[in-house]
Parts: sequence; C-alpha cells; structure tokens
Amino acid sequence: MSGSPVTLPRVDPPQRMRSHVRAAVVIVVLSVVVVGLGYPALLVGIADIIAPGTAGGSLLHATNGTVVGSSLVGQNFSRPYLFWDRPSMNDYNTTLAYETPPGPTNPALLALLNETISYMKEYGNFTVNASLPLELVSPSYSGVDPYLTPESVLVQVPRVANATNESVANMTAFVNSYITQPLFGFIGPAYVNVVNLDYALVAWTGVGP
Repeated sequence: MSGSPVTLPRVDPPQRMRSHVRAAVVIVVLSVVVVGLGYPALLVGIADIIAPGTAGGSLLHATNGTVVGSSLVGQNFSRPYLFWDRPSMNDYNTTLAYETPPGPTNPALLALLNETISYMKEYGNFTVNASLPLELVSPSYSGVDPYLTPESVLVQVPRVANATNESVANMTAFVNSYITQPLFGFIGPAYVNVVNLDYALVAWTGVGP
C-alpha cells in the first residue's frame, strides 16, 4: 500500500551550520568543565583525604609554621653539622635546568672537582685517599634530587657527629632509622631522603638549620 509522500521541513544551510557550531561549542565547554576542572578537582579531593601531605607538595615546616622547603626537592646543605646532598649544577633551583652533567672538557667539571676536594678535606680523609660514593661527586640529571644511597650518607657520619658533639654510634643509629628499604625487600634500592634527614637532625641536636 502506497502512502502520501512525506515532505521534510526545509533547513537553510546557514541554520544548519549554526546548529553544528552550537553543538560543537557545547561539547567543548562540557569537555573543559568535566576533564579540565571536574576530574582534577575530584582527584585532588581524594588525594587530600588519602595523603594530604603528598597532595600539598610534601612541604616541610619549621617549628614556627614557616614553609622551609619540600621533601621532594634537594637543598644546598653545606654546613659541617648537616649531611650534604648531591652536587647540583643549578644550585637546587627548580626553575633552572641544565642539559647534562659536565663532560671532561666542560669547565664546570673543574668546579665540581674542587667541590669534591673541599668535601674530602672537610671530611678529614683527603690525605688517606678516601673513596667516596659516586652520588657525592656527581649531580643528578634533575639537579634537585634529594635522595642518596645509605653509603653516601653514612660516610659523612664522622664529620656530622664531630660537628654536633654526638657519638659516631648515635649518629649512625640516627641515619639508619631514616633509611628507606627496598619495597618488599627487593624492589628498588635502599635510599635516604637527605632533606628529611637534615631537618630531623636539626630538631634532634638543636643545631641551627
């Protein structure tokens, strides 16, 4: 059975174009609101509940509440009563970057060697050809790495113990308590967060920061 022909409403091309543009704009706005604002806000809210310190940037505070840094960013600890971090080619500045650690023809290598010699003199073993772990004589690629191997921290114990009038045994035990062991005992290396260690050291010994 044949019916009457259906007559569709005629839509002008400009009207059709405006309709498509309107739909596209709505999709873009919704995407920005949901993906750019809603989803990040949701994740930050969940992180604030689960791990508020980490979500806030792992900030460290002095006893008066002042922010003194982040446990994720190394600092220029150069005083004899503190444990020293890895050398940094950008002075631990997160806004500065450098391409790679210095090569044999780079003048910056001489400055790094001089820093190493100064460390060995301060450490007291310069005349006995002391061996230092690699991390103490080489910068990290980020320049702000706050982590050292336990060996790189423990080799500094005699200097720090002498400067703080603590026994080597007590200082060694203190450092050992801040060693993070590999996950499940075998995944990843053991390490020490020097920033956390030094601020805890200041609180323990009462020496200046």
